[in-house]
Amino acid sequence: MRNKTLTEKFYDRSPDIVARDLLGKILIHCHNGICCSGRIVETEAYFSENDPANHAARGKTKRNAPMFGKPGTIYVYFCYGNHWLVNVVTEEKGKASAVLIRAVEPVGGIEIMRQRRKVKKDVDLTNGPAKLCVAFGITGDQNGKSLLKKPLIIVDDELPPPLYKKSKRIGIRAGTEIKGRYYIPGNKYVSGKPS
Repeated sequence: MRNKTLTEKFYDRSPDIVARDLLGKILIHCHNGICCSGRIVETEAYFSENDPANHAARGKTKRNAPMFGKPGTIYVYFCYGNHWLVNVVTEEKGKASAVLIRAVEPVGGIEIMRQRRKVKKDVDLTNGPAKLCVAFGITGDQNGKSLLKKPLIIVDDELPPPLYKKSKRIGIRAGTEIKGRYYIPGNKYVSGKPS
């Protein structure tokens, strides 16, 4: 079975559909010959319209400019002054919708993840959007680049789509009523409590 890198067409859809369909796919980041990979178990959709939590809700700025790029563009931003978070841009160029990768289940490169995170339990390696960025070595260097080619990609290993649940988004202050969070129930790497 061959891993297929997700295409621009995959991302050129509504963020809620992309957020759902990213569950079970494999996030891979390679840097200096070292690769980390993990199966996506939790995502959140951010909509281009009527979504106060979307970073582009007030228009285009230097910070959110990658959100206006082509579908499959990487949007990495610094949160609360000390955490990187990774998103993928969805829909057509100029729309500024995106999906936050909230959590992954480690598949490869676990030793390097342990070195980077220095936690007692492996479950704490990647069970949150900031944690997975540290574990994978994802930083602002990837901001504005494409998820369609290395070093940062998402692939489909063609396993059957997982069962999922949908809930309100978490970890934000505005737009909390929007049900844009998707996760694989029962997976220990999911960051938030079941809803």
